[in-house]
Amino acid sequence: MKKRILFITLIEFIVATVYYYVALPPINISSPEFWKFIILLLAILTVLITFANFSFDFKTIFAQRRIKNYSKGMIFCIGSILLIIAGMGIINFIVSPLFNAKSYSNRIKIDETGDFTKDIEQVNFNSLPLLDRDSSEKLGDRVMGQMKDLVSQFDVSDEYTQINYNNDILRVTPLEYAGGIKWFTNRKDGIKAYITVNSVDGEAKLIRLDKGMKYMPSAHFNEKLIRKLRFSYPTVIFGDANFEIDNDGKPFWIIPTIKYTGVGLKTKITGVIIFDPITGNSKKYSIDKIPTWVDNAFDADLIIEQVDNWGTYKKGFFNSIFGQKEVVNTTEGYNYLAMNDDIYMYTGITSVLADESNLGFILTNMRTGSTVFYSVPGAEEYSAMSSAEGQVQQMKYTSTFPLLINLNNKPTYLVSLKDAAGLVKMYGFVDVADYQKVVVTDASKGIEVAASNYLNNNQSEVNEDTLTKKEIIVKEINSVVISGNTHYFIIDENNNKYKASINISDKLPFIKKESNITIGYYESNIEIKEIKKLY
Repeated sequence: MKKRILFITLIEFIVATVYYYVALPPINISSPEFWKFIILLLAILTVLITFANFSFDFKTIFAQRRIKNYSKGMIFCIGSILLIIAGMGIINFIVSPLFNAKSYSNRIKIDETGDFTKDIEQVNFNSLPLLDRDSSEKLGDRVMGQMKDLVSQFDVSDEYTQINYNNDILRVTPLEYAGGIKWFTNRKDGIKAYITVNSVDGEAKLIRLDKGMKYMPSAHFNEKLIRKLRFSYPTVIFGDANFEIDNDGKPFWIIPTIKYTGVGLKTKITGVIIFDPITGNSKKYSIDKIPTWVDNAFDADLIIEQVDNWGTYKKGFFNSIFGQKEVVNTTEGYNYLAMNDDIYMYTGITSVLADESNLGFILTNMRTGSTVFYSVPGAEEYSAMSSAEGQVQQMKYTSTFPLLINLNNKPTYLVSLKDAAGLVKMYGFVDVADYQKVVVTDASKGIEVAASNYLNNNQSEVNEDTLTKKEIIVKEINSVVISGNTHYFIIDENNNKYKASINISDKLPFIKKESNITIGYYESNIEIKEIKKLY
């Protein structure tokens, strides 16, 4: 009997050790992975006890199994498994939205007093992340392909984390070992490079490191990133790791720490672990103590889940199913904005009936989690994308998910139109309030020309509140006929350049050198400003 108990204990210990080393569940009762671990051990223990209660009669040709008795231990194990499953079900039912709708609605605090024109600065095209993830990946892969000493040993990770690096908008991604053998042959030096792609101008660089990164997702045994973390923090529940660089260009992994309600419900980010992949050192931070260079403490999908709960359960659980009064949800898809040295995620808010219009949008700081709702009624993102694609339907270009920008104090969607090879061919500007107002421009002319074309498309719709009013002295003035229309080009006393269509005023032909005039134009980074009004 003692031998059987010793044998069962040994097998159970081996299985537990191997499973823990491979699966790395947190020792935390609110984690589903922990209870999977316990249930697995109980199930294996049940099997071992069952076989321990079999005896074999070798006097016959075939071994005959004859049960001596039912083990109390086996009944205990089966009962424990059923009790754990039932217990998790009951607990999660009690803490479900059925009984806690208000708590789910309050998972995220949303400031509903946002003012778009005050909070969102006028777009600066020199710091606008025009490149999406797919384009960044193509550029990063191209850089890697040029590095003959690395390409046979390493792959490019698919991380491509969006960050604000010293006011440059980048996507950054590490290299990874190209398989187990490549890890074994290179593990001594580690991975000595990562890739950055500038989201504004598309410049891709491979940054080499003096010391290699050893603790990576593609490493093995104790150098595997998640294993190193688990052994350092056995009870902590981890979110998805994000690769970032600090203000000095040093690489780090940013791992959100998670707290659940019940078992695996109502995920909440409590802070981050900043992990140095070169040394293996790490430090845990609460949300309010996270260094400002970190850009991604929160996960976009989690933010969307929390916002959906906020919009669904405001008026209670049953209202979310039957009456659906004031029930709203996020639209499909999201994008990022870079402001004030931080990265913000935005997505639209629409009726639960999922029509083709938005009630507004939310903006979330991905470092702090602070979220603001802006009431800006208009077209939802996919309607705007379809509208832009419709302008060049013969080309069969596809639209990227829009960037939401403040263009002359009006919320505007900016999309890139790509060909089948994924190359950006055109830029499209779409009015959020009316997605039928759309202008597309060849990308080779530049984003500022595209913006100017959009602003100048509707001469009759000049909003004087958004114009910059300025008094100038005319230094030079010349007229040119373009496409049958007369345009006047003016240089003022400070050598600033302007142009104006004859359509805006009959006074233009009578303006002479040294004339003192007052003009109105849209502020932009374009060298030649378009005069929209002559006072």
